[in-house]
Amino acid sequence: MSSAAKWGDLAPRVLSGVLMAGAGMLAVWAGGWAFLLLVAALCGLIAWELARMTNPAQPGAAVQIGLMAALAIVLAGILPAAFTLPITLAPALAGAGILRRNNGLFAMFAAWVLLAGLGFVLLREQGGMLWLLWLVLVVVASDMAGYFCGKALGGPKFWPRISPSKTWSGTFAGWLAAALVGVVFALVAGAGWHIVGVSVIVALAAQAGDIAESALKRRMGVKDSSALIPGHGGVFDRFDGMVGAAALLLILMGLGLLHLAEF
Repeated sequence: MSSAAKWGDLAPRVLSGVLMAGAGMLAVWAGGWAFLLLVAALCGLIAWELARMTNPAQPGAAVQIGLMAALAIVLAGILPAAFTLPITLAPALAGAGILRRNNGLFAMFAAWVLLAGLGFVLLREQGGMLWLLWLVLVVVASDMAGYFCGKALGGPKFWPRISPSKTWSGTFAGWLAAALVGVVFALVAGAGWHIVGVSVIVALAAQAGDIAESALKRRMGVKDSSALIPGHGGVFDRFDGMVGAAALLLILMGLGLLHLAEF
């Protein structure tokens, strides 16, 4: 592969990445309705992509499911806690009933995405901007380190049958980058040193999210979840790592293993 072809997607990838990062950081800083609506929109778009991938012959149903997913996240963010979980999962179950094929597969991935959306909302509400900034930086740093080191260093593939572009060099670089983010937050933000290990675990969850989406696309026979984002493909293609990380944090919070006040 020529050098130009190897880095051919870099310009649109960087430009769209900068625009998304700018919009995202503004919403993170603002919190409240701005952040809730952003998370709802992302979850709705990913649910739409999932429905299209699993049932391409039902484009109308995909739109309905995407709107239900977005509305569910908004309602989960404003209604009492007793309603949060059933409302969050309702679009996954309803969508599985609407779609004609791959119902279980859709329901599993949609539930995962919606729970991750709930995790983002709760993290911002209960932990504040600093916790959310840490999560975003861990995922972004591990993704960028994995991308650039994997492209530059190459080497053995991590899981060639599922994700042919992933290499062990990029994977280890991602873990190291996540650990460095944890070190910075331990030194500068006053987080305990346990945050370094948690950062690596979150990076692992993000990489697992990436691999899970790659496996779904390979099974469905598609290259990207959609073509909404230049250089990245679809919304799920860009946020699969965030979905994996946020879902893990929701589980840790639910089990009482992660206490936001300790940051």
